[in-house]
Amino acid sequence: MNRNNGFTLLELLIVVALIGILAAVGYPSYQSSMLKGHRAEAQADMLEAAGFIERIYTENGNYTAAVLPFSVSPRTGTTSYALTLANNATSFTITATPSGAQSNDPCGTLAVDSTGAQTAAIAGCW
Repeated sequence: MNRNNGFTLLELLIVVALIGILAAVGYPSYQSSMLKGHRAEAQADMLEAAGFIERIYTENGNYTAAVLPFSVSPRTGTTSYALTLANNATSFTITATPSGAQSNDPCGTLAVDSTGAQTAAIAGCW
């Protein structure tokens, strides 16, 4: 008897189904890790900007002249957060608003102010 070597259609369908199941389980975990990574980078950028603004306060005695050294996070590549500054003579608040794929992050908008208070839409995001 001459037997053909190769895969049957049933074997290929089983492999495709297994790949689909693995992808369905793995993708949400991957997406969650990406959101956390971008959030951590935005938090680091916000704290760096806060330090920069504090140096301006040390030089001038107020926050009026302060401007953000950068307006997006990360500074290179695809933007995940837009950074804004609200300041007056005695205080400031840096706000990071999620954009693009980061808009799906349940933590939402992040903020840090001149007292060092860090806030987010959900407790535990900082």
